Amino acid sequence: MLRKMTSHKLFMPVFCLAMVLLVNVIMTPTFFQITIREGVFYGYMIDILNRGSELILITIGMTLVGASCGGVDISVGSVAAFSGALCCICLGDGAAYRMPLVAAFVLSLLLAALCGLFNGFLVAKLQIQPMVATLILYTAARGGAQLLTNGGVYTIKVPKFKSLAGAIPGIPLQIPIAIAFITFLIVFVILERTALKMSIEAVGMNRKAAKLVGIKTERIIFGCFVITAILAGIAGVISCARIGAADATNNNASIEMDAILAFALGGNLMSGGKFSLTGSLIGAITIQTLTTSLYALNVSAAQLPLYKALIVIVIVAIQSPGVQEMIARLKKKKEAERQVMAE
Repeated sequence: MLRKMTSHKLFMPVFCLAMVLLVNVIMTPTFFQITIREGVFYGYMIDILNRGSELILITIGMTLVGASCGGVDISVGSVAAFSGALCCICLGDGAAYRMPLVAAFVLSLLLAALCGLFNGFLVAKLQIQPMVATLILYTAARGGAQLLTNGGVYTIKVPKFKSLAGAIPGIPLQIPIAIAFITFLIVFVILERTALKMSIEAVGMNRKAAKLVGIKTERIIFGCFVITAILAGIAGVISCARIGAADATNNNASIEMDAILAFALGGNLMSGGKFSLTGSLIGAITIQTLTTSLYALNVSAAQLPLYKALIVIVIVAIQSPGVQEMIARLKKKKEAERQVMAE
C-alpha cells in the first residue's frame, strides 16, 4: 500500500505541499484559522488561494507550453501587465475612448491573444527556442505597458472593475478564486475528455513523429501559446482590479519564474511530453503557500527571494531523478537485507 502510494506521480508534489503546511503548524499556529469578515472568508489559507489565483492561471498555460514544445514562456508576466494596463486605460476616467467594462476586458484579452500568436509564430513556424522567442515580449510587452501608463501608476475609479477582485455576490468567497478553479476544471475536462492531451504530449515528446502520424503540430503549439497568453491576460486584469490601478513596473513582476517553478514542482518534465495539470495546480499552491508562509514569519519583501530560493532548491532536489534513484537503491538494499535475514 505504501509503495503504491509513494510511486504515484502526484505523491511528491503533495508531499512537498504537506511539508510546507506542516512548518506552519509549528511556526504559525493561526495559519489555518478561517473567519468571516464583512461577509467574506478571511485567513492565511484563503489568502493563499486568492493571491495565488493569478499564479494558478499562468501556471496552467505554462504547463501547456512546457508540455507541447519542451520550453517555457517567460513573457507571461509582461503580457499580463500589458493586458491589464490596456484594460485600465480603456476604463480611465475622462478618457475620450472610455469603454464599458466588458468591452475593455475583451479588448485586453485580444491583445493578449495577439501576443500569444506572435510567440507561437516564432516557436512553431520559425522553430526558435521558446525561451529565446518569448524573451522579445518579455521586454517589449512590459515596455508597452509602461508606454500606456506613461511609466507611472495609472489609477482608475470604476467600482465594477474593482469588484472583479471582490467577493462573489451572496457567497463569502473571492471572485479570483472562482475564476482560477473554474478555468482549471474547464481545461482539465477538455484535456481528459478529448484527444488534446495525447496530442500535446506527442508533439512534446517528438514533434517530427507526431507530424508523421497526422497531428497538426504547428496548430497545437500555436494553440498552447495563445491559451497561455489569454490566461496571462486574465491574470493581468485581476491584478489591476485588485489594486485599482495599472502599475506597469510591478504588476505580475517575476510571476513567470514562479509559474516555471510550479510547473517543475508538479512533477512535469521540462523537456516536454507527458504532463499533469493537477500536479501543476499543486505546484502553484505550494509556491504561493511558501510565499504567504514567509510573510507570516515576518520575512521582508527584500529577503523573500533568498529564502524562497533556498527552500525551492530543497524541494526540487527531493524531486530530482538523481535523488529518486538514490532512494530507490536504498529501498532495494533494505529489501535485500530483509530477505537475507528472513532466510
